[in-house]
Amino acid sequence: MTDATLDELRPLLVAAMVPHVAFDGWTAASVAAGAADAGIDPDVATLVFPGGAAAIAVAYTDLANARMTAALAGAPPMKVRDRIARAVRVRLEQAEAERETVRRTVAVFALHPAVSARATWTTADAIWRACGDTATDLNHYTKRATLGAVYAATLLYWLADDSDGRADTWAFLDRRIAGIMAFEQAKARVRDGLAKLPDVAQLLGRLRYPAV
Repeated sequence: MTDATLDELRPLLVAAMVPHVAFDGWTAASVAAGAADAGIDPDVATLVFPGGAAAIAVAYTDLANARMTAALAGAPPMKVRDRIARAVRVRLEQAEAERETVRRTVAVFALHPAVSARATWTTADAIWRACGDTATDLNHYTKRATLGAVYAATLLYWLADDSDGRADTWAFLDRRIAGIMAFEQAKARVRDGLAKLPDVAQLLGRLRYPAV
Protein backbone atom coordinates (compact mmCIF):
# COMPACT_ATOMS: atom_id res chain seq x y z
CA MET A 1 0.00 0.00 0.00
CA THR A 2 2.97 2.32 0.44
CA ASP A 3 3.33 2.92 -3.32
CA ALA A 4 -0.38 3.54 -4.00
CA THR A 5 -1.58 7.04 -4.80
CA LEU A 6 -4.36 8.68 -2.83
CA ASP A 7 -6.72 8.15 -5.78
CA GLU A 8 -5.87 4.45 -5.75
CA LEU A 9 -6.32 4.20 -2.01
CA ARG A 10 -9.69 5.98 -1.98
CA PRO A 11 -11.92 3.09 -3.17
CA LEU A 12 -9.97 0.58 -1.10
CA LEU A 13 -10.30 2.62 2.06
CA VAL A 14 -13.97 3.49 1.62
CA ALA A 15 -14.80 -0.18 1.00
CA ALA A 16 -12.98 -1.14 4.19
CA MET A 17 -14.87 1.55 6.09
CA VAL A 18 -18.34 0.27 5.19
CA PRO A 19 -18.64 -2.28 8.07
CA HIS A 20 -17.86 0.48 10.56
CA VAL A 21 -20.11 3.22 9.19
CA ALA A 22 -23.31 1.76 10.63
CA PHE A 23 -21.86 2.45 14.10
CA ASP A 24 -19.52 5.40 13.61
CA GLY A 25 -20.86 7.12 10.49
CA TRP A 26 -18.56 8.63 7.87
CA THR A 27 -16.17 9.88 10.53
CA ALA A 28 -12.49 9.86 11.43
CA ALA A 29 -13.19 6.80 13.60
CA SER A 30 -14.39 4.88 10.55
CA VAL A 31 -11.40 6.09 8.55
CA ALA A 32 -9.03 4.77 11.22
CA ALA A 33 -10.87 1.44 11.52
CA GLY A 34 -11.02 1.01 7.75
CA ALA A 35 -7.33 1.82 7.39
CA ALA A 36 -6.46 -0.78 10.01
CA ASP A 37 -8.57 -3.41 8.23
CA ALA A 38 -7.10 -2.59 4.81
CA GLY A 39 -3.50 -2.32 5.98
CA ILE A 40 -3.25 1.35 5.08
CA ASP A 41 -0.90 3.59 7.05
CA PRO A 42 -3.14 5.59 9.43
CA ASP A 43 -1.29 8.83 8.73
CA VAL A 44 -1.76 8.36 5.00
CA ALA A 45 -5.42 7.46 5.53
CA THR A 46 -6.08 10.88 7.06
CA LEU A 47 -5.02 12.46 3.75
CA VAL A 48 -7.31 10.39 1.50
CA PHE A 49 -10.48 12.41 2.18
CA PRO A 50 -9.51 16.06 2.65
CA GLY A 51 -13.14 17.07 2.14
CA GLY A 52 -14.34 15.24 5.24
CA ALA A 53 -17.62 13.34 5.45
CA ALA A 54 -18.98 14.75 2.19
CA ALA A 55 -15.91 13.56 0.27
CA ILE A 56 -16.19 10.11 1.85
CA ALA A 57 -19.88 9.91 0.92
CA VAL A 58 -19.01 10.78 -2.67
CA ALA A 59 -16.30 8.09 -2.69
CA TYR A 60 -18.84 5.54 -1.45
CA THR A 61 -21.25 6.61 -4.21
CA ASP A 62 -18.49 6.19 -6.80
CA LEU A 63 -17.70 2.73 -5.42
CA ALA A 64 -21.36 1.70 -5.61
CA ASN A 65 -21.59 3.00 -9.19
CA ALA A 66 -18.51 0.98 -10.15
CA ARG A 67 -19.99 -2.17 -8.63
CA MET A 68 -23.22 -1.63 -10.54
CA THR A 69 -21.39 -1.02 -13.82
CA ALA A 70 -19.39 -4.23 -13.40
CA ALA A 71 -22.54 -6.23 -12.63
CA LEU A 72 -24.32 -4.92 -15.73
CA ALA A 73 -21.45 -5.62 -18.13
CA GLY A 74 -22.50 -8.06 -20.83
CA ALA A 75 -26.21 -7.84 -19.99
CA PRO A 76 -28.51 -9.23 -22.72
CA PRO A 77 -30.30 -6.77 -25.04
CA MET A 78 -33.62 -5.44 -23.76
CA LYS A 79 -35.89 -2.44 -24.08
CA VAL A 80 -34.60 0.87 -22.75
CA ARG A 81 -37.12 1.03 -19.91
CA ASP A 82 -36.22 -2.52 -18.87
CA ARG A 83 -32.49 -1.74 -18.95
CA ILE A 84 -32.98 1.32 -16.77
CA ALA A 85 -35.22 -0.49 -14.30
CA ARG A 86 -32.74 -3.36 -14.07
CA ALA A 87 -29.81 -1.00 -13.52
CA VAL A 88 -31.52 0.92 -10.72
CA ARG A 89 -32.62 -2.33 -9.12
CA VAL A 90 -29.10 -3.79 -9.29
CA ARG A 91 -27.71 -0.57 -7.80
CA LEU A 92 -30.02 -0.86 -4.79
CA GLU A 93 -29.90 -4.63 -4.39
CA GLN A 94 -26.11 -4.49 -4.18
CA ALA A 95 -26.52 -2.16 -1.19
CA GLU A 96 -29.09 -4.36 0.57
CA ALA A 97 -26.61 -5.39 3.27
CA GLU A 98 -25.45 -1.75 3.57
CA ARG A 99 -28.77 -0.02 4.15
CA GLU A 100 -27.55 1.72 7.29
CA THR A 101 -24.45 2.87 5.42
CA VAL A 102 -26.67 4.26 2.65
CA ARG A 103 -28.85 5.95 5.26
CA ARG A 104 -25.78 7.58 6.78
CA THR A 105 -24.69 8.68 3.31
CA VAL A 106 -28.07 10.28 2.60
CA ALA A 107 -27.84 12.10 5.93
CA VAL A 108 -24.45 13.54 4.96
CA PHE A 109 -25.72 14.60 1.54
CA ALA A 110 -28.69 16.32 3.17
CA LEU A 111 -26.19 18.71 4.76
CA HIS A 112 -24.42 19.34 1.44
CA PRO A 113 -27.08 19.94 -1.28
CA ALA A 114 -24.60 20.85 -4.02
CA VAL A 115 -22.50 17.75 -3.37
CA SER A 116 -25.68 15.66 -3.25
CA ALA A 117 -26.83 17.01 -6.61
CA ARG A 118 -23.49 16.19 -8.22
CA ALA A 119 -23.49 12.69 -6.73
CA THR A 120 -27.02 12.05 -7.97
CA TRP A 121 -26.03 13.25 -11.44
CA THR A 122 -22.98 10.97 -11.38
CA THR A 123 -25.14 7.99 -10.47
CA ALA A 124 -27.68 8.77 -13.19
CA ASP A 125 -24.84 9.14 -15.69
CA ALA A 126 -23.34 5.80 -14.60
CA ILE A 127 -26.72 4.10 -15.03
CA TRP A 128 -27.27 5.52 -18.52
CA ARG A 129 -23.74 4.63 -19.60
CA ALA A 130 -24.12 1.11 -18.22
CA CYS A 131 -27.28 0.87 -20.32
CA GLY A 132 -25.36 1.82 -23.46
CA ASP A 133 -26.40 5.45 -23.81
CA THR A 134 -24.04 7.51 -25.95
CA ALA A 135 -26.09 10.69 -26.38
CA THR A 136 -24.04 13.89 -26.50
CA ASP A 137 -26.71 16.43 -27.43
CA LEU A 138 -29.35 18.01 -25.18
CA ASN A 139 -30.79 14.55 -24.53
CA HIS A 140 -27.61 13.70 -22.62
CA TYR A 141 -28.57 16.24 -19.96
CA THR A 142 -32.34 15.76 -19.92
CA LYS A 143 -31.98 11.98 -19.60
CA ARG A 144 -29.69 12.29 -16.61
CA ALA A 145 -31.69 15.01 -14.91
CA THR A 146 -34.90 13.00 -15.25
CA LEU A 147 -33.35 9.70 -14.18
CA GLY A 148 -31.58 11.42 -11.28
CA ALA A 149 -34.95 12.53 -9.90
CA VAL A 150 -36.37 9.02 -10.33
CA TYR A 151 -33.34 7.40 -8.70
CA ALA A 152 -33.34 9.78 -5.73
CA ALA A 153 -37.06 9.20 -5.10
CA THR A 154 -36.67 5.43 -5.43
CA LEU A 155 -33.67 5.43 -3.08
CA LEU A 156 -35.63 7.20 -0.35
CA TYR A 157 -38.58 4.86 -0.88
CA TRP A 158 -36.26 1.85 -0.66
CA LEU A 159 -34.77 3.04 2.62
CA ALA A 160 -38.24 3.12 4.20
CA ASP A 161 -39.57 -0.03 2.52
CA ASP A 162 -40.19 -3.06 4.73
CA SER A 163 -42.13 -5.08 2.16
CA ASP A 164 -41.10 -8.63 1.34
CA GLY A 165 -38.20 -8.55 -1.11
CA ARG A 166 -38.65 -4.76 -1.36
CA ALA A 167 -41.52 -5.50 -3.74
CA ASP A 168 -43.12 -2.11 -3.05
CA THR A 169 -39.91 -0.36 -4.09
CA TRP A 170 -39.75 -2.17 -7.43
CA ALA A 171 -43.41 -1.35 -8.09
CA PHE A 172 -42.68 2.29 -7.23
CA LEU A 173 -39.71 2.26 -9.61
CA ASP A 174 -41.79 0.77 -12.42
CA ARG A 175 -44.43 3.49 -12.01
CA ARG A 176 -41.82 6.24 -12.13
CA ILE A 177 -40.16 4.81 -15.24
CA ALA A 178 -43.56 4.37 -16.90
CA GLY A 179 -44.15 8.07 -16.25
CA ILE A 180 -40.84 8.96 -17.89
CA MET A 181 -41.61 6.86 -20.96
CA ALA A 182 -45.07 8.43 -21.30
CA PHE A 183 -43.49 11.89 -21.12
CA GLU A 184 -40.85 10.99 -23.71
CA GLN A 185 -43.49 9.61 -26.05
CA ALA A 186 -45.59 12.76 -25.68
CA LYS A 187 -42.50 14.90 -26.31
CA ALA A 188 -41.72 12.89 -29.44
CA ARG A 189 -45.26 13.38 -30.74
CA VAL A 190 -45.02 17.13 -30.21
CA ARG A 191 -41.63 17.20 -31.94
CA ASP A 192 -42.97 15.21 -34.90
CA GLY A 193 -45.99 17.47 -35.11
CA LEU A 194 -43.87 20.59 -35.18
CA ALA A 195 -41.68 19.06 -37.89
CA LYS A 196 -44.75 18.67 -40.11
CA LEU A 197 -45.78 22.31 -39.79
CA PRO A 198 -45.01 24.54 -42.78
CA ASP A 199 -41.93 26.73 -42.64
CA VAL A 200 -43.20 30.09 -41.31
CA ALA A 201 -40.32 32.05 -42.83
CA GLN A 202 -40.96 30.45 -46.19
CA LEU A 203 -44.68 31.27 -46.02
CA LEU A 204 -43.95 34.89 -45.14
CA GLY A 205 -41.51 35.07 -48.03
CA ARG A 206 -44.17 33.84 -50.43
CA LEU A 207 -46.63 36.41 -49.13
CA ARG A 208 -44.11 39.18 -49.71
CA TYR A 209 -42.83 37.84 -53.02
CA PRO A 210 -45.70 35.87 -54.54
CA ALA A 211 -44.72 33.29 -57.09
CA VAL A 212 -45.46 34.34 -60.65
